[in-house]
Amino acid sequence: MSGRRILLVCALTAATVVGFAVPASADPGTGDWARLRACESGGRYNIVSANGHYGAYQFDLGTWRSVGGAGLPHQAAPAEQDYRALYLYRMRGWQPWTCARRLGLREDGDARSKRVPTYAESAHLGGGPAVPPPSTTMPPWPGRVFQYGDCDPALRTFQLRMNVYGYDFQGTGCYRDETKVAVLALQRANGIKDSGVLGPKTWVAAWQGKPPTG
Repeated sequence: MSGRRILLVCALTAATVVGFAVPASADPGTGDWARLRACESGGRYNIVSANGHYGAYQFDLGTWRSVGGAGLPHQAAPAEQDYRALYLYRMRGWQPWTCARRLGLREDGDARSKRVPTYAESAHLGGGPAVPPPSTTMPPWPGRVFQYGDCDPALRTFQLRMNVYGYDFQGTGCYRDETKVAVLALQRANGIKDSGVLGPKTWVAAWQGKPPTG
């Protein structure tokens, strides 16, 4: 046995004696989630099943809403479906998915931990990139007023900026319920008419105004 191997064995033995353990990685890996999606939905995020289940992870509406999902699961962005799936795993482990048992997927320490994940933590489920950090420099006003139902890259910029104030936007770029809540809170904090319309004053307030409360 080489000197290097002796040192390694000694180090591992010492760690065992004093009660240290090599930590397991948190949450199931990308491969497990890919196998689950393939079994549940063929990996299709926009699927609607005849039995009342939706999206890549085949949520029913009650389960979707129990982890904070809004609207219909199959209409949510893939990153949003990934996030809600990890949220559900943190709450209930693999129990909600029949396919997980069929595939023999194993739970880790985060299963049933009740620890609410972040979007960055769920980015690996679909192998996608993490949510980028919010911009600290105010970009130019895009020249368009936004309201509920609009989708635009500038809305993604606004959403990610609002994460500085404690929001947890994944940056879909679509104005939905969570965006409306943030816009109204920002307007009220800065004395702007709380119309829910994202105009130039509200845009500037996101970078240069008072933070929203509540």
